[in-house]
Amino acid sequence: MRSTTALPARRWDGSPTHPRYLPRALRVAADSPSRLLCAAQLARCRDCGNRIDWYTSTNQHPISLHPHELPASAVSAASRWHVSSGIAHPAHDGTPWCRVPHTTLCPTRPTTVPLTPQLAELRRRLALRTRRLLDIGAFTPHPTEPAPAPFATQCQPARPVVQLLYCRYLAPRPLGGIRCVAQTRLRHRCTHPVLTPDAPTGTWTLMSATPSHSQLTLPSSEMAVYDLGQLPYTEQLRWRTQRCPLHAAAPQTADLALAEWEVFDPLLHHSYMHPRLPTAIRHRGRSK
Repeated sequence: MRSTTALPARRWDGSPTHPRYLPRALRVAADSPSRLLCAAQLARCRDCGNRIDWYTSTNQHPISLHPHELPASAVSAASRWHVSSGIAHPAHDGTPWCRVPHTTLCPTRPTTVPLTPQLAELRRRLALRTRRLLDIGAFTPHPTEPAPAPFATQCQPARPVVQLLYCRYLAPRPLGGIRCVAQTRLRHRCTHPVLTPDAPTGTWTLMSATPSHSQLTLPSSEMAVYDLGQLPYTEQLRWRTQRCPLHAAAPQTADLALAEWEVFDPLLHHSYMHPRLPTAIRHRGRSK
C-alpha cells in the first residue's frame, strides 16, 4: 500500500514528459480507531497454511478474516462481517458483499455453524490447497503442544500466563521474545523487546487457576503467573499495547503488527498451566 503524488505530464515549455510518482509517507490519523498503519496484516493460517487477513475487532481483539469478499447472499447472517475504518465489525453493513471469519472456512477446524453450498465449496478448495502445500513441503502445521525445554536450562514456559490491567493473557512466546509492534523511522518493525532491564519488571507468583467462583474446578488449583498488577498503570498499558519503552513514550507512532496477547481461558489453555514457579534449574536425573 503506497500513497503517491503524480507530477504534471508536460514541462514548462509544453514538451511531454514521462510521469513519475513520488512516495509519500503514510500517517495514522489522530482520531483513527486503529493504530495499524495498514488496513490489514497479511499472514498465513498456522493450521492450514492458507492466507488470512488480521484485523482488530470492535472488542480490541484480533480476528482473522478470509482475504476476499463474498456475496452476502451466500453467507449466513451469523457469519457476516464487514470492515470499516480498519476495524472489523461482526455484522452486515447492507452492501451486497461481506467478509467471513477464517475459522468458519478453515479445513482443520470443525464446523460450528451450518454452511451454505457456496461456503462448503470454498472450504473444500481451501482443503485441497492445504493438501498441495503439504505435498510439496511448502507448509508445516504448527504443533499443538510447545516443544520441551532443554535440560540444564531455566524452566521458563513457552507461553507464559501474564496478569495485567486486572486481566490474564496468554503470551505468544517467552517473555524475553515478545517484540515491540511499533514502526521505526526506517518504516520497519521495531526489534526491541517489551521486557527490558531498565524498566520495572513483574514477579512470578502462584495464583488460583479459577479466580471466578462460577467456573468449574480444575485439577490444578494453582498455577504460575507473571504478575504485572503491582506496576503503574502506564507500565501495564505499555505491556498491553506491546511496545518497548522508547515507543511507549511516542504514542503518535503507528503499529506494524497487532498485539499478540490472547485472553486466557483456563478451560481452553489448560496445557499452558504450570503448577511450579519458573525459578528452578532442570538437571537430568534430578527432581526440581
